[in-house]
Amino acid sequence: MASGVKVTDEVIAVFNDMKVRKAQPTEEEKKKRKKAILFCLSADLKNIVLDEGKEILLGDLANITDPFGHFIGMLPPKDCRYALYDANFETKETKKEDLVFIFWAPEDAPLKSKMIYASSKDAIKRKFQGIKHEWQVNGLEDLKDQKTLAEKLGGSSVITLEGKPV
Repeated sequence: MASGVKVTDEVIAVFNDMKVRKAQPTEEEKKKRKKAILFCLSADLKNIVLDEGKEILLGDLANITDPFGHFIGMLPPKDCRYALYDANFETKETKKEDLVFIFWAPEDAPLKSKMIYASSKDAIKRKFQGIKHEWQVNGLEDLKDQKTLAEKLGGSSVITLEGKPV
């Protein structure tokens, strides 16, 4: 069932910026590139918008030792969100960067919120062309640590994630 919720142009622009990597980015462009971002429903429940202030920029990583742990800490414990996480990992064959689309629907979220986020998920997924990894998460126990993310990205073939051994 579709909810009729629209995805704002700003959300689509952020996705496109995260998806397209410039061959020779300037230092300033690198710093402003998003590592992770959360999206939420607008107050009137009609649009999917940026969750203000809920992002990690590559420039912030100098002060963050565990980007995935920091990302987990941004998720609201009692409400739903959509998220994009730009995972850097290495398999036995190659280094990779992939976007992971995450649908956060914790057990403690209100039923109405879970229903509208679930029914609006297809609207945002249709706008995010080329996502290889999708993950529905229903609580912090599903996100334990970076090993859990590594399993989603490629299972036992992933040997490092965010520059650290898995």
